[in-house]
Amino acid sequence: MTNIKIQDLYIYPVKSLGGIRVEQAVLEERGLQFDRRWMLVDENNRFFSQREMSRLALFSLSQHNSGFKIQARFAEEAEFDIPFKIQEGKSIQVTVWDDLCSAIEYVEGSNWFSKQLDIKCKLVYMPDSTDRFVEREYAMNNEIVSFSDGYPLLLIAQESLDDLNERLQVPIGMQRFRPNIVTIGSKAFEEDIWKQIRINDIEVEIAKACARCVIPSINPATAEIEKEPNATLSMFRKRDNKIYFGQNLLHKNGGLVSCGNEVKVIEMLKI
Repeated sequence: MTNIKIQDLYIYPVKSLGGIRVEQAVLEERGLQFDRRWMLVDENNRFFSQREMSRLALFSLSQHNSGFKIQARFAEEAEFDIPFKIQEGKSIQVTVWDDLCSAIEYVEGSNWFSKQLDIKCKLVYMPDSTDRFVEREYAMNNEIVSFSDGYPLLLIAQESLDDLNERLQVPIGMQRFRPNIVTIGSKAFEEDIWKQIRINDIEVEIAKACARCVIPSINPATAEIEKEPNATLSMFRKRDNKIYFGQNLLHKNGGLVSCGNEVKVIEMLKI
């Protein structure tokens, strides 16, 4: 077995906005600390993402001592700060896919995003008291998750992106696929056959392959929807009418995860 390590770690504090590369992060019950605890919802309190509004790709984030700075790259001097968490505020019920969750509205953030996007929307936070569960079909121990699409973690091997880029006329960056963990040291798409891995003392199960939507085809620099990479992926990564790239993970315990940590493959699928 080759020596596989974590090359990159990413968090996405606000669902469907820009990510932040971090050198280390605490893996908590819902996923990496601060990952997708914030989200935008419409007037009906239903989430929206780059799928409906590709312009969200143009919001970049950075971390500071007390929270995150959000910058709208399409507007000069359009910046807004949010804290790591909020404890008080108007409690509302929000919808993420088929899940109804309790959240706290951050009114100042709602006003700022409504102005930037020119629509009425709300910025909400998931408090610790909210339990949103992983799909029962794939859950192992009633795992909970933040506002991510469905799982606490997404892993992609760098070699898999390298393989894809060799097939593309114009290479793309990993940020299009919005992973939490990027590994290096394996063969391309080897993560497809991993069943169980260990990072430090953290036991991780591969739940299912990640089916991709239109988001990887949204250029993060321009917010334009392009043909690639989905057109090429559909030629060799499509089954059951879905395109797959990356693996959704479930973890049995938490702890500190750092770039450079070894990823030990404990069990592989029998194929």
